[in-house]
Amino acid sequence: MTSLPTSGVIPPLCTPLTPEGEIDKVSLERLTRHLLDAGVHGLFVTGSTGEVGYLTDLHRNRVLEIVAGVSAGQVPVLAGIIDTATPRVIEQARAAKAHGADVLVATAPFYVPTDPTEFRGHFRAIRAAVDLPLVAYDIPSSVHSKLPAEVIADLAAEGVLDGLKDSSGDLNGLHSVLDLVRGTGFPVFSGSETLADVSLRCGASGLVPGIGNVDPHGYVRLYNAARRGEWDVAQREQDRLRRLFKLVNVGDRARMGGYSSAIGAFKEALVALGVIDNGTTSIPMIQLNSEERAAVRPYLVEAALLPNGEE
Repeated sequence: MTSLPTSGVIPPLCTPLTPEGEIDKVSLERLTRHLLDAGVHGLFVTGSTGEVGYLTDLHRNRVLEIVAGVSAGQVPVLAGIIDTATPRVIEQARAAKAHGADVLVATAPFYVPTDPTEFRGHFRAIRAAVDLPLVAYDIPSSVHSKLPAEVIADLAAEGVLDGLKDSSGDLNGLHSVLDLVRGTGFPVFSGSETLADVSLRCGASGLVPGIGNVDPHGYVRLYNAARRGEWDVAQREQDRLRRLFKLVNVGDRARMGGYSSAIGAFKEALVALGVIDNGTTSIPMIQLNSEERAAVRPYLVEAALLPNGEE
């Protein structure tokens, strides 16, 4: 299976690590099966939720090999080829194809001073270098550039881009893209955990929710309800998931950043659910302490993912 799903739920996998910072193969295999068992439509590795910016190239390749091996063609595996400039991204793309990727996911260049007028050349060069479907990843909070809707639509019309992952948090911007590609079959996936139902109602094709690692069944239920037009059901599921998502705030912001808190909380939730073995995050991220780890459990209980009184 080598094509991009045109719709559905594609969780961006966390990257389980050992206490020594190595890839935890057994936990990653378990996480992959956890997601497949929930009926997801694809798997996205080495994205922001997967700590891609912290992983060595060796670790990126290893993660991809493990997930592709477990999936074994059941669903497409999307690989984030996140790097600073076009030549480096192309190297990541070639490595991803060699290690089992079905689809490539690339951001705009960052750190290098790239003007939006140069974005078209960036994506064209990637697509020309590696013959795999290419998804644009709009995440201005990380790369400090917004992908203009017109650029996305033009590259979609050219056949350069095969889809969009919108993690901009800009609902109006999402509308702008959807207006330009409506009726073309170009898939647009929302990366918002908390506006998933709204995004689908606006016309998004599917979802790429980070907390979908923790509750993939919930996002699959939400997506299926939306496909049936049962928007009240979708909204109720979204309300529950929105409350669950608040676990990203368990970390004390006086001593750690929001990203450390969120990724640490996702991993601790997976530990509590028995999916991965420990919640180690990449250096120099700050680890959750025992009190913060304990604070994750009530969110899982409230979301009916753990029974009340679970120790």
